[in-house]
Amino acid sequence: MARQLPPALSRRERQIMDIIYARGQATASEIQAAMSDAPGYSTVRTLLRVLKDKGHVQQKYDGPRYVYSPTVSPQKAKRWALENLIATFFDGSAENALATLVDMSSSKFSAAELQRLKTLIEQAQKGDGK
Repeated sequence: MARQLPPALSRRERQIMDIIYARGQATASEIQAAMSDAPGYSTVRTLLRVLKDKGHVQQKYDGPRYVYSPTVSPQKAKRWALENLIATFFDGSAENALATLVDMSSSKFSAAELQRLKTLIEQAQKGDGK
């Protein structure tokens, strides 16, 4: 059975998550201040409530305010985002996604990056790539 990914994020929700990940934790007013073209405070609070309901953030009460932090590590969030991207645009094929990335970036890879990719592929072939 396929693993259930968390619900996708809207542009504004992604913007809020980027701020929270960059800071580690933040209040609604700190998030609003850090947003470009920020919506009103009540909209930020509503978006945070939606993110909490979706399971992306948790809140704790700190004096007169709530402080929001991510529920998963940045690494896990990146993995989920990549899995969603592959499922959406590459029919679930990591090979097709990787081929597209290599094709787009082939002239931009350093020798060290190419060696790292080669090592990762060799590890995956041996079955110890995780």
